[in-house]
Amino acid sequence: MAKIIILGAGLTGLSAAYHLEQNGFFDYKIYDKEDAPGGLCRSVQQDGFTFDYTGHLLHINDPYMESFSNDNLGKKNFNTIVRRSFIQSHDTFIKYPFQINLYGLPSKVISECIEGFVNRPQSNKDPKSFHAWVMKHFGAGLAKHFFTPFQSKILAYDIKKITPSWTGRFVPKTSLTQMIDGALGGQKEDEKVGYNSTFFYPQKGGISYIISSLVAKIKNQIQTGFEMESIDLQNKVVTFTNGDFETYDHLINTIPLDNFLKKTVDSSATNLNPQHKNLVCNSVFNFNLGINRADLTTKHWIYFPEGEYPFYRLGFPHNFAKSMAPAGCSSLYGECAFVGQTDTQALLANALDKTKKILNLNDNEIITQKIITIPRAYVLYTFWREKNLPQLLNQLEQHAIYSIGRYGGWKYSSMQESILDGQKVAQQILSEQQVMPSQQFEQENLFK
Repeated sequence: MAKIIILGAGLTGLSAAYHLEQNGFFDYKIYDKEDAPGGLCRSVQQDGFTFDYTGHLLHINDPYMESFSNDNLGKKNFNTIVRRSFIQSHDTFIKYPFQINLYGLPSKVISECIEGFVNRPQSNKDPKSFHAWVMKHFGAGLAKHFFTPFQSKILAYDIKKITPSWTGRFVPKTSLTQMIDGALGGQKEDEKVGYNSTFFYPQKGGISYIISSLVAKIKNQIQTGFEMESIDLQNKVVTFTNGDFETYDHLINTIPLDNFLKKTVDSSATNLNPQHKNLVCNSVFNFNLGINRADLTTKHWIYFPEGEYPFYRLGFPHNFAKSMAPAGCSSLYGECAFVGQTDTQALLANALDKTKKILNLNDNEIITQKIITIPRAYVLYTFWREKNLPQLLNQLEQHAIYSIGRYGGWKYSSMQESILDGQKVAQQILSEQQVMPSQQFEQENLFK
């Protein structure tokens, strides 16, 4: 038996383990179904190239995260990068974000965007759907030319059926002055807009560097190759597919919430298992290419809202760190979203064809190709989720289960937020449970 079990050794689970140990608590076990920790914060090496499981960038705006990174990751081991991101629209590249960088677009498009912004619906009511939120804050023109096609593509879902509660820091607001300035002359070089205007990326090892650095700080053994088969909520027993089982007092869940609920066995009056059917997410088909051409582009990534392109984004890791590609080479990743089943071979063929045309690539310049399919990618903020998720997580907590992180908490979550979620849950559990100070730590010294 372990007092605390952690399911999932991705960034959130590792953070929880780290913060438990930092407070002298070692009576826990951490399990992961893969053969190595990391979750989706993972990199693979192939033919001299390093590819991440889609684009991962570190954003820091929290004081604790700043000190955590300095102490455990080493700021000198990261590149500090000022974003160079663009949007391809109407056969031209404009700077991100779209709403303040209309310069270069056809005059009719610019007029529709500005007119739509001026005449956008005025209401004191909170919009119920993301589509209504866009119409309220940006108007019909920006909705037509960017937000509707792009968000429909990246989510692979009807944006009239999702809520706007996720927008927060992810969607920069605008003003009429900004729009007109951007339409006349473009965004100023030093103008920082959005949460990701500056980001950090490891100089070596890809995004897996963060995982390996954190693993090195954890003393308890990480149990890999342990996939949960079932969990008895009433008796607090986790059974794994390899036949092992473990009892616990508290459980920290970071594996996908839908999968966790699907495997629950509840002999009490409350049955949580059926709720997994109501949690919706999309999948991402991620193709990576190693290119035998230096300086393929200086851009960091490009967004593609228009329907003729199957991908919503192309990114260029060789511009994050030189180590991502051999000398004289470049690299790229592309992301295509879908819900349910899709013909991945047809999708790949179309994506490669469009990518080669955009970047003027020849087949003989492609050195290597790595395909990664992510079954659970973007959580969809459906109306059911909005209404029921807080109660669902609270019900789990009544069973001493804390479901956190991007997938455990069923939310959008950056790497910073994953670290902070792990810190917070460790603090919460250690503050609640009764532990003799001589055994573990002084309660009053928790997370000074």
